[in-house]
Amino acid sequence: MIDPVLLRENPDVVRRSQEARGDSVQLVDEAIQADIERRSAITAFEELRAEQNAFGKQVAQAPKEQKKELVAQAQALAGRVKEAQQAANAAEAHFDDVLRRIGNPVIDGVPAGGEDDYVVLKEVGGIPSFDFEPRDHLELGELLGAIDMPRGAKVAGARFSFLRGIGARLEIALMNMALDKALQNGFVPMITPTLVKPEVMQGTGFLGVHADEVYHLENDDLYLTGTSEVALAGYHADEILDVSEPLRYAGWSTCYRREAGSAGKDTRGIIRVHQFTQLEMFVYTLPEQAEAEHARLLAWQEEMMQALGLSYRVIDTAAGDLGSSAARKYDVEAWIPTQGRYRELTSTSNCTTFQARRLEIRHRTESGRTAPVATLNGTLATTRWLVAILETHQREDGSVLVPEALRPYLGGLEVLEPVAR
Repeated sequence: MIDPVLLRENPDVVRRSQEARGDSVQLVDEAIQADIERRSAITAFEELRAEQNAFGKQVAQAPKEQKKELVAQAQALAGRVKEAQQAANAAEAHFDDVLRRIGNPVIDGVPAGGEDDYVVLKEVGGIPSFDFEPRDHLELGELLGAIDMPRGAKVAGARFSFLRGIGARLEIALMNMALDKALQNGFVPMITPTLVKPEVMQGTGFLGVHADEVYHLENDDLYLTGTSEVALAGYHADEILDVSEPLRYAGWSTCYRREAGSAGKDTRGIIRVHQFTQLEMFVYTLPEQAEAEHARLLAWQEEMMQALGLSYRVIDTAAGDLGSSAARKYDVEAWIPTQGRYRELTSTSNCTTFQARRLEIRHRTESGRTAPVATLNGTLATTRWLVAILETHQREDGSVLVPEALRPYLGGLEVLEPVAR
């Protein structure tokens, strides 16, 4: 939810953001009008309630012979107060509904446009070259006995897989390496729920235009999370926090995404699947510290990429490709040799105060009043990373060299050897 004061005092900022996102600018004017009607309805209700209170004192002090008539007037006034309260509540709900449809105002400098209008901020590492025809990650995974897609489909359907043998060990190793990175930087490790209530899913902004990506258990009215960001954002809902120092959490969880609208895309292998494992960084901080914290999250992601020997680039995602809660998002894309292009492995988003306003997460200011905190998130490791690791470090015989930084998490193993020919 955006700041109502910003809407009221600087509506052009919100209009420019909506335009950059490719979203409805007219929605801003609707929200302004809804705010006017809301405040008018609240004022009318409060005036009537004050009149009711004053009249109640008059009734209490009136002579006995006048009370019967005054009580009748009081009852009529009570009916008007009730109607005014209902009108105020309806106006408040309408304003809230319109406001929730406006995306988080983007930060100055975020590129306008859609998916293809990103800006490349840097490229790191040379493009891997091979003196043989490289295999894709699925072929390598099958040679190594690491990935089993057919049995995944047999058990759960398309876009599910088994990671087995060294594949399972490799993911666990990667996650533990990421967890150590998080611990070194002051994150509290968390095993999070993967089912959340509607108000938490709604609060994080995942039930907007991308609601069809989310699995919903109708009988329980619970949602399966596509990232532990959701549970971690809900962790401090309705609380007042001390964020004089950032509160950093690292959520380890299984994640679920329906991948609606991706028919025919990345159907081979484990790039785009319905279930995966993830270690997600989540931060609560002061709003004025959010951009600096965002830079730190990106730096930790890059350190992981470099330690794993991956070639990558960082892009500043265009406004129209941001989720509704992100004011800025950086994607880190690794080079995938058999695709001959960069593919997103991870991202980090600055959600400013958008999620905190929805979830009522505040801090106490120097004046003693409360104000929303800022929230940020960024993935430090996930199953998809195995794609880049296998393809980048493969050898002609189908074996894969284990990145040196990952070896301690695999018992010192240096090479993954094929088990099937």
